[in-house]
Amino acid sequence: MERMLRIKDVIKITAMSNSTIYELIKSNDFPRPKRIGKRAVGWLENDIQLWLETRPPAGSWEFLTNEPF
Repeated sequence: MERMLRIKDVIKITAMSNSTIYELIKSNDFPRPKRIGKRAVGWLENDIQLWLETRPPAGSWEFLTNEPF
């Protein structure tokens, strides 16, 4: 069975805040959690790993314009 991550684990792995994670979920830019109890949710570890692998590497962001700062 695949490992289930709780929000504290997801925060640690992604280095994002709780509110940022839920904002990204709302905009469909982050995996949705799965219900694991009446008042508990968790994320499949593979879903988080796949999301991380699709992120651009640090420092590789390209600017949309060629204008200097």
